[in-house]
Amino acid sequence: MAFIRWFLGRIILLLNFVFRPRAIKRDPQQQRELDLRTAHLSLYQYEACPFCVKVRRALRRNGLNIELRDAKKVDLYRQELLEGGGRLKVPCLRIDEADGEVRWMYESSDIIHYLEQAYVTPKTGA
Repeated sequence: MAFIRWFLGRIILLLNFVFRPRAIKRDPQQQRELDLRTAHLSLYQYEACPFCVKVRRALRRNGLNIELRDAKKVDLYRQELLEGGGRLKVPCLRIDEADGEVRWMYESSDIIHYLEQAYVTPKTGA
């Protein structure tokens, strides 16, 4: 079973590499500003997890540079995820709020929706 999981993971990574999405092209200043706005985010993930690949593809497609933390390979990140988020489940987005509070967001679709709404979709208003 471990071999099958490993083998399927490699296929997922190969397909992800071959069919990589293109990133949004932004003015360098706009990209720097976006990078500053997302500097407080970290994505806890496993390299070959299909749901983690889904989130990483969305990050690339939207030009979001968020720190990736491999909770499978790095014990420190695994422990942070378990203690902070409450469970060892990936993908998980860690959001460090300006007031010092930390939020943990699970579920790939929820993470992608949050990131697109908060950092990609142009804000309109008065």
